[in-house]
Order: sequence, then C-alpha cells, then structure tokens
Amino acid sequence: MSTDQTPAAAGDGFPYTLTRTLDAPAAQVWRAWTTPDQYARWAYAVPGSVEMDVRPGGTWKATMRTPDGTEFPLTGSYIEVDEHSALTIGMDVPGRPDPATMTVELTEQGPRNTVITLRQTCDTEEERDGAEQGSTMLLDGLTGFLAGGERG
Repeated sequence: MSTDQTPAAAGDGFPYTLTRTLDAPAAQVWRAWTTPDQYARWAYAVPGSVEMDVRPGGTWKATMRTPDGTEFPLTGSYIEVDEHSALTIGMDVPGRPDPATMTVELTEQGPRNTVITLRQTCDTEEERDGAEQGSTMLLDGLTGFLAGGERG
C-alpha cells in the first residue's frame, strides 16, 4: 500500500487529490465503496444508517461517527457511476446551494492491486483541510477493511 498527496493548486477553489495503491482488485474495492453493509464497516458509519442507490441520480445517506463519538448525518447523490471504475458523489452541505462533489477513480494494476484516487475542490482552505483529513481517514479505513480488518 502506498499513499500520495497532491498539494492544492492555485486557481478556482481549493482542490486536493489523494492517491493510494490498494491490495485488492477493483471489483472488490467497488463493492466495499458501494455496498451499504461493507461501507458501514470501514467508513466510520453508524451501523444500520447507510442507504445507497448507486446509479446516476440515486441518493445515499449515512450517519458518521467520529473517533470521539460525535455523530453527524450526511446525505447526497450519485452524479456519475461507471461500475468498477469511477464514482462522482454529490454531498449535501448545509447553507450551500449546490452539493460538494468528490470523484473516486479506480484503476486496476494487475490482478491484485487497484489505485484509488479521490479528488475534491472545496470553497475555502479550511473546508479543504477538513475534507482532506476526512478522506484520508476513509482511505485508512478502506485499506484496513480490504486487508481483513474493520478499519485502518
């Protein structure tokens, strides 16, 4: 497993990109990201709170639990779905007219490795830093789950 972080570039918004090589085929990574019971086991979601309709225009929701025990609900929709390859996920943000979007790309490298790339552009540096920290936690949890544990 390896992780690369790309610093924010100047221009529109505050983007980040996280890339990690996972020890699993793309189909297994896809199932972990798009199956409610699997997602709940690695993504810090409250058990039973995850609902997913993984298709363009479909919705999702989950209640997340931070390491300190704080719970907060999240909702959104799927903007683009390319099975085993890419998801563009819209995330509802209170006070924001349009959803924040995150792109998840999967690139299989051989029969057992998949490169996952998460991309998001945020409105502020503070929002970007929080989203990047949350996305890093997600990748850590996914890595641990795929290795046979519950979380990274």
